[in-house]
Amino acid sequence: MPIPNRAAGVADLHGQHDKTTARTGELRDQVDHLTAALAEAEARLADLPTTRNTIVGRVPPGTNPDPPETNTAYQAIVNAFNQHPGRACRARKLHELGMPTDEAIVNVTRSRLGRLVRQGFLTQPGRGHYHKRI
Repeated sequence: MPIPNRAAGVADLHGQHDKTTARTGELRDQVDHLTAALAEAEARLADLPTTRNTIVGRVPPGTNPDPPETNTAYQAIVNAFNQHPGRACRARKLHELGMPTDEAIVNVTRSRLGRLVRQGFLTQPGRGHYHKRI
């Protein structure tokens, strides 16, 4: 009777060995992949200062490059709602508050308002009406 138990134990050890060998191979593959990704990232990181210096060198002395845009259209919409808390607005009303009034631009604003609703910044209590989420 001890022989079958020993045979079962040996078979179990062989199974564990096979699983561990497979897992070791997977981990080695991951290490190889991560090592390659790290080398690529380090090479890119080493190239960035050279690229920056090249770009800076092409700007004539005494001129300042254009500053990055700090107020996106989405921020402008949220700011308009922040300036008029508790007020529901339509897209055209936002344009009366200072945004451009071109019809195509109003339609773009409607799309942006919908996106802000989906992202949770605004609510839409009625069709075409938007309100800042409290």
